[in-house]
Amino acid sequence: MSSLMQSNLFQRVAVAIAGIPLLLWLNMQGGLWFFALVFALSLMATVEFRRLAVRHAYPPSLLVLLPLTALIQLNFYFRFVEFWEAVLMAVLFLQVLELWRTQGSQLMNIGSTLVGLFYVNLCFGALLRLRLLETSEAGSGESLVLLLFICVWAADIFAYFGGSQLGGKIFGRKFFARISPKKTWEGYLSGIAGSMLAAWLCSLFIAGFPDGRAVPAGLFIGAVAPVGDLMESMFKRDAGVKDSSSLIPGHGGVLDRFDTIMFMAPLLYLFVTYG
Repeated sequence: MSSLMQSNLFQRVAVAIAGIPLLLWLNMQGGLWFFALVFALSLMATVEFRRLAVRHAYPPSLLVLLPLTALIQLNFYFRFVEFWEAVLMAVLFLQVLELWRTQGSQLMNIGSTLVGLFYVNLCFGALLRLRLLETSEAGSGESLVLLLFICVWAADIFAYFGGSQLGGKIFGRKFFARISPKKTWEGYLSGIAGSMLAAWLCSLFIAGFPDGRAVPAGLFIGAVAPVGDLMESMFKRDAGVKDSSSLIPGHGGVLDRFDTIMFMAPLLYLFVTYG
């Protein structure tokens, strides 16, 4: 292993050792503590998505996007207005704002802005709503967020080691070579196994997990979560950048580190609410 790879691995491990306990503690506290986490992540992810969008469009400045992000997240928590009303006001405001802007294509500007704004805020907002769920047969909000975190982390770890040890040796072809050339079917299936194993262990040793539903949720997370990583890779490839930012040493940016959690949060929320 090269010195550069060793240094990167050391940074990733060091950040994980410091960051994971903090995330788990904030989830355990819930309320305004967890909201503060989601609020901060949403603001940073909005900055990063705009950085990607400016490669092909001219989205509004951060002086516009950050207050909009803040208002959307505040509405997720305090529920000042109905959700559709908040979305409608944001869409109309951004369209009217474009009347005074002369750079680039208006359709591209509005489209990239809305995709970024709602991709970031709806996904993190769903994570917040997931945490706010009351205890039910699907589990408590705290246990569901914990399940999401642990299954995603386990899937990442198993996929990394499964792909590095078995990649190409069984199926002989890549998982999604056009977007992410390093991903293999062996790594993908290893990730599903890791997510299911993590969910099963959670159901055994952590209070609040419903019997019989954790493992199916782990299967669902392990099977679908890689799509979030592929989506973010698609955005980065289109923008011509390796990472969304260098905010988190060894991990890139918020979009790089939380892409799968962002994608899975609304799906898990729907899975436990209507499943």
